[in-house]
This record gives sequence, C-alpha cells and structure tokens, in this order.
Amino acid sequence: MYLSRIEVDLNNRQRIKDLTHLGAYHNWVENSFPEEIQNNSHKRHLWRLDPLSGKQYLLILSENRPDIKLLSRYGVPETALTKPYDHFLDSLAEGQRMRFRLTANPTYSVYQGEGKRSKVYPHVTIEQQRKWLLKKADAAGFQIVSQKSEAIEDIDNLAFDIVHRDRPVLHRKAEKGRTIHISRVTFEGVLQIKNIDVFRQVLISGLGREKAFGMGLMTVIPIE
Repeated sequence: MYLSRIEVDLNNRQRIKDLTHLGAYHNWVENSFPEEIQNNSHKRHLWRLDPLSGKQYLLILSENRPDIKLLSRYGVPETALTKPYDHFLDSLAEGQRMRFRLTANPTYSVYQGEGKRSKVYPHVTIEQQRKWLLKKADAAGFQIVSQKSEAIEDIDNLAFDIVHRDRPVLHRKAEKGRTIHISRVTFEGVLQIKNIDVFRQVLISGLGREKAFGMGLMTVIPIE
C-alpha cells in the first residue's frame, strides 16, 4: 500500500476549472494509475480532500504507486509525495490510542418492501452523523475514547467532533439539466483499536459509502 499527497493548485484557474465536481477528482485519481488502466486491472483508490492553512491537499491510499507526473496534473509543482504504507499498518496494535481523521458519507437505508431495493438517505443533523460513526466504530474494530479534550468540542464525553460538513457536487447530468450533490462529513478525534485485523482492513478498504468520490478514507496518528 502507498499513501500519496499533493497540494491542489487552487491558484491556477486554467487547471482548476476542470475540478468543479467530485467526479472530476475521481477521474484525476484514476488516471494517475496508467498501468492499471492499460492492464485492465483497476484497483480501489481511497482518497479525500484535506484543507490546511488555506491550502487544499489531495490524499490517496492505493495498492500501487501512482504515476507522479499524472498525479501532478492539477497539483502545485514539486508537491507530490508518495510513501510506502505497509510498515505503518503492520506497526499498529490492539489497545493503541490514535488521533484520527475521517471524511465520510453518513447514510441510512429504508426498507421498501419485498423484492424492492432499499432507499438510501443521508444523515443530515450533527447528532445523527455522530451516532452514525459510533455505530460504525464497533463493527470497524475501534471505539471512540471517552475523555475530555481541550482541542475537541466534547459534547457527549466522547473525544471526537465533526470539523466540516458540506454538500459538494457529485457530478452533473447535463442531459437532464440537473446537478447531483452528496453529503460529506469530516470527523476528527481519538480512538482506541479493539480488533487490529478488522481495523487494519477498514484503513485499507474505507468506511461507509461513496468511496470512489472521496469518502471513507480514515488516517490515524499514534498518540505518544
């Protein structure tokens, strides 16, 4: 596995005009792996957009190393970085406490009757979105730490918070003249690993829906 990062060139209007929806970012990510395209062996690439100090970074977790030249297409020159991730994944252990960041698409399904596909709806309130993550955590091999945190608004004695919520454009269906949006929520906080095998797989495979469009990637940093 490889973790890659590049600063998005927001100041280059000629380039950034292509990135008006998440589908365009998805294409950028996919096209950064030309060997997979040539060999018809497409892998899942988790990615997300991280704002930091007025800048925006594209973060990608992938099985193969991306082509740096293609990854740099919409990036600030000389800012693309790729590093092996397997050693870090192997170093994780049950009981460890980690600071985490997760961008996800919290949703729920409503049964429509026998033989019919369930309908999926987004959670819209902060309370619903927080409960979504707490429900996911147990099956994902971790738990949110119960503690006070000076850095996090701890409204329910759990050390995590929603730091960003929006509804970016997923893609445009020009033929129907409408724009499709998607719910995007970024969580930050402190977790403890309960089942290392399950948790490691979640880091690799992502959490929740719409992973092709910048959702599901969780990154963690050990607390010393």
